Amino acid sequence: MIIVLALIIFSIYTIWKIPYNEAIKMWRASESVVYKNPRNARPTWVNWFRKDKLPLSVDVVAGEDDDFTKVSEPRASGGNSIEFVYTFDYESNELPQDFFVYFTSNYQTKNPFVSMVLQTPSGEEIKIVDTGITRNQNYRFEQDEKLRTRLKRLHRGNVPSTAMEGLFSKFGSDPFEIDKGSYTLTIQATTFEEGSDVDAELIMHGKVFGLFGTDNLRRDLKVAMMWGAPIALAFGLTAALGTAIITMFISAVGTWYGGWLDELIQRITEVNMVIPYFAVLIMVGTFYSRSIWTLLLVTIILNMFSASIKSQRAIFLQVKESTYIEAAIAYGASDLRIVTRYMIPRVIPMIIPGLVSAVPSYVFLEASLALLGLGDPSIPTWGKVINDARNYGAQYQGLYYWILEPAVFLMITGLGFALLGFALDRIFNPRLRGM
Repeated sequence: MIIVLALIIFSIYTIWKIPYNEAIKMWRASESVVYKNPRNARPTWVNWFRKDKLPLSVDVVAGEDDDFTKVSEPRASGGNSIEFVYTFDYESNELPQDFFVYFTSNYQTKNPFVSMVLQTPSGEEIKIVDTGITRNQNYRFEQDEKLRTRLKRLHRGNVPSTAMEGLFSKFGSDPFEIDKGSYTLTIQATTFEEGSDVDAELIMHGKVFGLFGTDNLRRDLKVAMMWGAPIALAFGLTAALGTAIITMFISAVGTWYGGWLDELIQRITEVNMVIPYFAVLIMVGTFYSRSIWTLLLVTIILNMFSASIKSQRAIFLQVKESTYIEAAIAYGASDLRIVTRYMIPRVIPMIIPGLVSAVPSYVFLEASLALLGLGDPSIPTWGKVINDARNYGAQYQGLYYWILEPAVFLMITGLGFALLGFALDRIFNPRLRGM
């Protein structure tokens, strides 16, 4: 009960914390959304178990952080001279993925000009770039071929394979050795018009990020881990509840009226029992629609005439012969009233444990379809995350968190509902109370 309650609270918190439209926008991974995130970064907590810590991701805005200062002075010829200084300590034994500065500027016709210099702990000064910038411009250190050429010269023959290796390694070291200590990045920006200005945001992509890490598209897996819960519960509970209610009503109607209607229901049930409904769902997802609501509707339809009809029919036959049913007939109750008010309520307590226990099977069904690439592509689910990880080969690249995190959530969901179903079975089934 505690696990299920925790999942429900977690789902409500998710819907409040990350609204659906925002979650979809984050999951579609447009560059304007994910540019701050590193690629394939492990969760931050992996550093708790490592002797050599992986570099953290950094995102600082000039003037909003004590380590990233901005000083602006007017120029005699017009415009402003702006100096940004960012000082940071780097103590990791691993190189960061990337380092870039995102500039936003305000001007009329004359572009601002910026110069960047990085001072290393060893006292070396590395000229990064001298360039004009537009109103919104992203400068990536790793993509600047001129910077990489300068770094090759500075390292005197020991050619760095990446810009990060050249910037964060000691000059002349062979093999490359991380230059640990305090770094200072100085950015000199010059504007040429009155009222013009430049702002800067500095981002360093580390190798760990957030509570759940990121995938190959730089998407924060937090979105899928959190939104996977309400989607899984909505699918599982709706499928289990819808199937149980419809099956119970069909069984009650067939038992009450008997005759050809009861025979027809039993024959349809027997035919449906031999239809491989998972294969039918695969065909629906392949040839018709992968919408989660379409798959949910087909799931309910295929399970309306399940084997439960036969077991419930046996119970309804006993209820039908009860004296209070005869009393209802005697005072003129309608068939619909007898079925809905006198027969079905007697069976509800008996099907509740089975209903609860069926929820994880539908959750696993949705995850299985997503794992086969037949899940709804527009929404973040646990099965979709596992499918993306499998397609990328995460298990072969040591990115185990990408697979294990959604798998753990699926196992917790299954365990919670299974334990709750067993507890309810002991409550509603007198023969199990002594166990």
